[in-house]
Amino acid sequence: MDAILNPWPWYVTGPLLALVMFFLLYFGRTFGMSSNLKTLCSMGGAGKISEFFKFDWRSQRWNLMVVFGAIIGGFIAHFYLSNPIDINLNPTTVSDLENYGFENVGKSLLPAELYDWNRVLSLKGVTILLIGGLLVGFGTRYAGGCTSGHAITGLSSLQLPSLIAVIGFFIGGLIMIHLLFPLIF
Repeated sequence: MDAILNPWPWYVTGPLLALVMFFLLYFGRTFGMSSNLKTLCSMGGAGKISEFFKFDWRSQRWNLMVVFGAIIGGFIAHFYLSNPIDINLNPTTVSDLENYGFENVGKSLLPAELYDWNRVLSLKGVTILLIGGLLVGFGTRYAGGCTSGHAITGLSSLQLPSLIAVIGFFIGGLIMIHLLFPLIF
């Protein structure tokens, strides 16, 4: 169980990820979660409304298994393989989060101040989810893929637009956490 409960080192996970990407590229497949939304919309008949969704969604069924695997894997990991240990955070990060009103910093990956149902279903929580969802949806479409698609498939196939997108993701994350996060919370 230690091999499952503890994080794997980079020299194991890196080659495994490279092997998966080799097989995906060899068989002409791409990896990315956002493309599954297009597939699901096409399956639901969105092609009758928009040309964008008119494509052979059956050719993308394999990628839906990745989504279902991620959901099932997350469920199993959370309920059966969780290792309840404190998260080793930098003391400055702990202090900053406490100043924002977070309690029990480092005790949970999902702080109650963000993920508690009372917070999520509040006006502020719903507003953040709606605006965030629209921005992520628009950004994913505008960038031609999601973070996993660009960072994993795009970079491994040496695509310059993916490198630019990944750099943009990091810059956007820094802007969010250092400029916008203090304003929201």
